[in-house]
Amino acid sequence: MKRRRYTMSTSCFVCERHLHWSLLALLLAVPFPGSKLHADETDWYAGGQAALDVARQLEPVNQRARNVIFFVGDGMGVSTVTAARILEGQLKGGHGEENVLSFERLPYLALSKTYSANQQTPDSAPTMSAMMTGEKTNDGVFGFSEAVQRKEKQWQEIQQYRLMTLLELAETRGLSTGVVTTARLTHATPAACYAHTPEREWESDADLPFGTDVPDIARQLIEFAYGDGLEVAMGGGRRAFLPASVVDGEGELGRRKDGRDLTREWVERYDNAAYVWNTEQFHEIDAKTTDHLLGLFEASDMEYEADRSDDSAGEPSLTEMTEKAIRILSNNPNGYFLHVEGGRIDHGHHAGNAYRALTDSIELSNAVRKAMEMVDPKETLIIVTADHSHVFNMAGYPKRGNPILGKVVEAGQSEPARAADGKPYTTLSYSNGRGFAQLERGGDTRYGRPIHHGRADLTGIDTTDEGFHQEALVPLIMESHGGEDVAIYAGGPMAHLFHGVQEQHYVFHVMAYALGLR
Repeated sequence: MKRRRYTMSTSCFVCERHLHWSLLALLLAVPFPGSKLHADETDWYAGGQAALDVARQLEPVNQRARNVIFFVGDGMGVSTVTAARILEGQLKGGHGEENVLSFERLPYLALSKTYSANQQTPDSAPTMSAMMTGEKTNDGVFGFSEAVQRKEKQWQEIQQYRLMTLLELAETRGLSTGVVTTARLTHATPAACYAHTPEREWESDADLPFGTDVPDIARQLIEFAYGDGLEVAMGGGRRAFLPASVVDGEGELGRRKDGRDLTREWVERYDNAAYVWNTEQFHEIDAKTTDHLLGLFEASDMEYEADRSDDSAGEPSLTEMTEKAIRILSNNPNGYFLHVEGGRIDHGHHAGNAYRALTDSIELSNAVRKAMEMVDPKETLIIVTADHSHVFNMAGYPKRGNPILGKVVEAGQSEPARAADGKPYTTLSYSNGRGFAQLERGGDTRYGRPIHHGRADLTGIDTTDEGFHQEALVPLIMESHGGEDVAIYAGGPMAHLFHGVQEQHYVFHVMAYALGLR
């Protein structure tokens, strides 16, 4: 079977700019306990004492932020963060458990309750809407209060329930704004920054039902009326911006029925504007002379990070898009708000392919690291969180350093443990979903195969392969979200306001306060 191994970024976590994050520099000096094969008691004890010494030096940055960078790992629950941390450490040659993702070094932490106004376990529309507007709403809806029900058709009637987003507020105050994602730009999480809709699926006019005058999401991005418009918008979703009569550069048809080419309208609408759809064009963009950049790198979602090198036209990484966005937005002396989404973490989980969910989580960590290298922690608030989690489990009793994608091998043993049915089992699994598959290529290809009911005999299966899809307890068409709290990591001005267990819409209020918008 063809195998692809995920290649880690070699960019250094500590650079001259990054040392300005004084707390992080101190954290880097702390030895990780148990980093040796046979750690003795002194290693663990000294490591704990060193961590305490760092914690005692914590001092809040108690001033307003000039900039906010808001990272969302779509579906990146705590179990996903833990498994991604271990995988990254193992890819670097360590046991994995002692590793730390870039955003786990941020000094302040809280938990976020993710339920929506009408569901215990939410989707991405109301969760991101809560974080962008300060109010909870119903599943499938964003930019409106819970008074609006899903799929309501009359645009004028629901305007009284319209909520202003943080990005819109930022534009009205003269800040620059940007949205970056590996999903479609019209997907719920990024779209909740700039659009308002009673149905998250109405991404282009081809998706609108008969009898509605609600503007589609792609159109709302182009017709955005606050300030001088978004300065940066990058991700996938090209088909929602092109007419159905147009074949794009990768041979895919547009979907718009109204004949509008929204990519052309973007360039015509703004001064010093550019539209790009491949890596060559992306790298040619001069951040100093470009005021408005639209990048649409796929007809639908961008590639998983593990598959990005196979893309025919080439796609920038999430890290590269983040860096470009920061450079463009930094041209504004008033400051900026930037949202960055690791959108395909969620998609990897829905497909039951932990390999892609975790490698995309690692790439989000790389993007956070790049942002931390580029900005001053005294003026930039960085927040990393998730909109919701997944039913993704890490279980059994694997020994220290056991491959996180592997079968459970217990301490003192060399062969995989066996369940009561006599079959080996993996550390990672899902509570529901399409279940086991071993494919040439993992991820979305899973949907073309039958749902697997029950347990599989994994004895001869390489579960660390990219094409392996974990087993699921309850057979479903697609693995589902989870309803537990997710973590919020923060550093910079007003980051100390993240504490304890908070309602998800609290995130908006901290960002707005930090920027002086409310």
